[in-house]
Amino acid sequence: MKIFSVVGARPQFIKLAPLSAALANSHKEYIVHTGQHYDYEMSEKIFLDLGIRKPDIHLEVGSGSQAFQTGNMMVKLEQEMSKQVPDSVIVFGDTNSTLAGALVAAKLNIPIIHIEAGLRSYNKHMPEEINRIATDHLSKHLFAPTLTAMEILQREGLESNSYFTGDIMVDTIKANLEIALSKSKIISELKLKEGEYNLLTLHRNYNVDDPKVLRHLLNQLGKLGELIVFPVHPRTKNNIGNDYSISGNIILTSPLGYLDFIALEYFSKRIITDSGGVQKEAYILKKPCITLRSETEWVETVREGWNLLVEPSDNQIPQKIQNFKVPGKQINIFGVNVANSMLDIINRL
Repeated sequence: MKIFSVVGARPQFIKLAPLSAALANSHKEYIVHTGQHYDYEMSEKIFLDLGIRKPDIHLEVGSGSQAFQTGNMMVKLEQEMSKQVPDSVIVFGDTNSTLAGALVAAKLNIPIIHIEAGLRSYNKHMPEEINRIATDHLSKHLFAPTLTAMEILQREGLESNSYFTGDIMVDTIKANLEIALSKSKIISELKLKEGEYNLLTLHRNYNVDDPKVLRHLLNQLGKLGELIVFPVHPRTKNNIGNDYSISGNIILTSPLGYLDFIALEYFSKRIITDSGGVQKEAYILKKPCITLRSETEWVETVREGWNLLVEPSDNQIPQKIQNFKVPGKQINIFGVNVANSMLDIINRL
């Protein structure tokens, strides 16, 4: 089968790696990079770290408004799909690249496989929520990462097209954790000690686009009284600017490659984030996670006591972080050997 795997953002490259390896022996896969993320650390470095071959097609769309970026992707994707005529299109997650790939494939009557289907935050102020809902209802085959996602798809009348596969990021971490721990020098470079720092990521529009919200979060985290390592997303960096004073307990770094980042996660005391993918990685690595959001798609991580939701406007963020304790045990909510499960389903399509 000829397959287009459409990716464009860092989390999608991480999900692509194990599936692309699984597809290699039995299908003709075209890796299509939209160019949504194009910084070296967030794109090319991730491909190198994870051993993903260079994209077969690079659309080089770059940044822009939601409409400009998505529309530009659609124009170029339509050209490539019309020329190559794939048997199936795989889209991942909930980005503009996801929606663009799904809309173009649907209008060309090409079957769509949506990986990470069935997630809902029920917050339609998130662009990602719009993208994932539309993509699920356009797709012919829905690969759900959790049983909760399966229940959501069932409630939305999509059960007959849905498969519980588990979350493919499990495979990515399993394949790369030992490599990261042996190769990464980030801990020594930043002069960190195991278990004596927090890892922070922020990139959601409602947390970083409003200067008042971003300043409040950084001021609150500055009062934590503990070291915080903060790899800064380009979007967040632009909004911080050069004239904002950051508390001395917060170490800012450039965006990191995947191996450095999971090494930082592994050795951290806890993880503070607004990222869906980082919430999952925290759970898989058995790290306490504080999510600076009022809701999450990964409700299981909260239910199991490993993830604490904190309103970004809260004035007691340091206290809530310090008082959060996780249980001693976990249940496996994300599955095992996920890429092979997905391949088995694809082979039957």
